[in-house]
Amino acid sequence: MRFQLLGPLTITDGNDAVVLQPSKPTILLATLLLHAGSVVSAGYLQRTIWGPDQPATAKAALQTCVLRLRRLFTKHGVTDTPIDAVPGGYRITADPDTLDLLAFRERMTAAARLADDPEAELYALQEALALWQGSLLANVPSDVLHRDEVPRLTEERLRTVERACALELLLGRYGQVLVELWSATRAFPAHERFREQLIEALYRSGRQAEALAEYRSIKTYLHDELGVDPSSGLQRLEMAILRGEELGAPQQPRGRAVLSRASVPGQTRGRESTGRPALTAGTPDSAGIPG
Repeated sequence: MRFQLLGPLTITDGNDAVVLQPSKPTILLATLLLHAGSVVSAGYLQRTIWGPDQPATAKAALQTCVLRLRRLFTKHGVTDTPIDAVPGGYRITADPDTLDLLAFRERMTAAARLADDPEAELYALQEALALWQGSLLANVPSDVLHRDEVPRLTEERLRTVERACALELLLGRYGQVLVELWSATRAFPAHERFREQLIEALYRSGRQAEALAEYRSIKTYLHDELGVDPSSGLQRLEMAILRGEELGAPQQPRGRAVLSRASVPGQTRGRESTGRPALTAGTPDSAGIPG
């Protein structure tokens, strides 16, 4: 059996998938899986399940909830993932083969080892991002988890999408990366790095007018919604576009090997190379983001 957290909480055996109904056992399972392998205190479990309105007999109610979850496991044939009662709380054990969140992080670790091969790193990142399926914890009715855990997981995904887009730019795949960036910028309008990447991809594709229109859009948004100016990177990019300057090689993602200028395909405005299909476009409902 496999648990899917990167979307609605689901149990699957590879053929059939069961999206769990919103319930207290579903909240309990999500909380334990988010901290798989670690002891989750009874107090924290009670907060995620009942929030500030905990029952007078919270300890007994939690034990009943654990019992209901174990019965749910039996119903769906989950026999190899026990819920362990340990001093102070409960623990569930999982690995990358049984939990998509751990598989995602394992693939991210593998991608980080491919620093000298942008093509291979991009492929590993795309495999990691493919694990995200729909709205994150959509069937888990816990204000605490959606306040504390969902933003953290969403940030992990955003950083991954940002890096994958940077690698697409580095490899000269401007048309492909535009598909992802159009969706990402609409889903996260205040994310300046996505906007900067979109503007760069448009300009390198020979679409100067659209690039400038995107700059005006983010400038207006930041001014009206946040009362701030665009980042210095965005401002420098606008000036380069207004002057019709060549941008040179796309920016190398930080912490990775730098491709030489001569080895970067499609490095100047209006040229584009081909390669693997672009990333799947993201939306607020698929990660909160793209998958």
